[in-house]
Amino acid sequence: MHKGSCLCGAVSFEVAGDLPGPDACHCSQCRKQSGHYFASTDAPRSALTVRGAEHVKWFQSSEKVRRGFCSNCGSSLFWDPIFKDRIGIAMGAFDSPTGTKLAIHIFVADKGDYYDIADGLPQNQH
Repeated sequence: MHKGSCLCGAVSFEVAGDLPGPDACHCSQCRKQSGHYFASTDAPRSALTVRGAEHVKWFQSSEKVRRGFCSNCGSSLFWDPIFKDRIGIAMGAFDSPTGTKLAIHIFVADKGDYYDIADGLPQNQH
């Protein structure tokens, strides 16, 4: 069981089972939402339990995706591809060690010009 929460604690969550290796998304939407790139892991919806869901505000960022954040403190929490059975959960929101490591960088063609990616992990341009 992996636990996490937003900064103020109004939203907390638990994820049952192991977490797959997270990705770091460098697209402009993720950078604008998070203030840098957005690292998240995908979990089956059925493995996620959210407490304080009434404090999750959703922003529809495209026809297929919405992004969830705490309406009190603004913490970025979820990346939700509406028509899939998995949901992205922000790595920075987990409370304790996750037992996983970053696996891949995605949308690197859109990354900010103020940093380099030099960790040797795979990089997808899109």
